[in-house]
Amino acid sequence: MPTITLTTGTIDYTDTGGDGPVLVLLHGVNMDASLWRRVVAELGPTVRCVCPTLPLGSHRRPMDRPELVTHRGVAALVGELLDALDLREVTLVANDWGGIQFLVADGPTDRIAGLALVACEAFDNFPPGKPGKAVAMSARLPGALWLSMQLQRFGWFRRAPGAWGWMSKYPIPDEVLDAWFRPAQQDRAIRRDLRTFALSTPPKAELRALPNRLASFDRPVLVAWAREDKLMPPSHGPRLAALFPRGRLIEIDDSYTLVPEDQPRRLAAELARFVTTEVRGPHP
Repeated sequence: MPTITLTTGTIDYTDTGGDGPVLVLLHGVNMDASLWRRVVAELGPTVRCVCPTLPLGSHRRPMDRPELVTHRGVAALVGELLDALDLREVTLVANDWGGIQFLVADGPTDRIAGLALVACEAFDNFPPGKPGKAVAMSARLPGALWLSMQLQRFGWFRRAPGAWGWMSKYPIPDEVLDAWFRPAQQDRAIRRDLRTFALSTPPKAELRALPNRLASFDRPVLVAWAREDKLMPPSHGPRLAALFPRGRLIEIDDSYTLVPEDQPRRLAAELARFVTTEVRGPHP
């Protein structure tokens, strides 16, 4: 797997290559680039998919600048990645983690041609739902983050309601979850990065101000919301889409938050249609 060294540290990423439209696919806490494996397979060679593993608890290399592992810092890391790989006319796709909205609000956005927000944090829902708040709470208590990561070794804990059982409607393969949780289970420095991020939730006043700043983003935006989502409020999908001058909402059946796991074929089809007909299509 290729790596790239950025200001915060060295990250892994995958890149399917090719001359097609560029999607940069972003994951949430305690996940890595493999969240998108089934969507990437469905998209095939007509779309170039770049999937970084962000320093959100499942990364393999501790960050050199752990103090930068915040919502805003990780958003800036994504912007730096676009520059370092010289990616242009990019469609950013974010699932679960909503911090990419800070890159859109703060800029620069000259490399971004479109945005797809897939069942992600928004408005005051940072961190999202009971699972997100549990991670934030464990980050505040000595030893609690270590304990919560060790408990993820057990299937009964992973699938418990109110925990990871609310992330996906259908079971994620054990080998995938093992790979997601292993870094934070085994490496104190990875837990340090995760703790820094979990404690970086922006103040409520800042979150309330964010929507007004997003309204100036005038490129196509697809908001894909899961009808059965247990973490992201149903009202947030329509509200997000309405923020953007060129926002559009779709609702996806038979899925919880992790739409790339529950409905990869439907999501891939919607993303392919979005980048070919709206991002690359005629501008108004």
